[in-house]
Amino acid sequence: MKARLSNYRQAPRKVRLLADLVRGKTVPEALTTLAFAAKRASRPMAKLIASAAANANIKSSLAPEQLQVKTITVNKGQVLKRSMPRARGSAFPIHKHSSHIEVELTPKVNKV
Repeated sequence: MKARLSNYRQAPRKVRLLADLVRGKTVPEALTTLAFAAKRASRPMAKLIASAAANANIKSSLAPEQLQVKTITVNKGQVLKRSMPRARGSAFPIHKHSSHIEVELTPKVNKV
């Protein structure tokens, strides 16, 4: 099952740090990891994974314990361009980056 968060207002470089932490883990492990991660993007990413798990529960009646994070991608979103006044009447550009986060969950494969 998939879930997507578009235009999250944080740079993709910072969000990818958390995506690398949870990739390949089961849903409860990923949520626990994000609960203790000291990053701003951890709460929205946890909500996104929980939403994908709820989608899987509704569509395929799979419990979160049976799911693992197959792919999690963080792509570049829109860039808001602003300017900051500087000395002698000049202005410097300010770029406010955003991210698109996409999560795909699959049933956990038991290794025999």
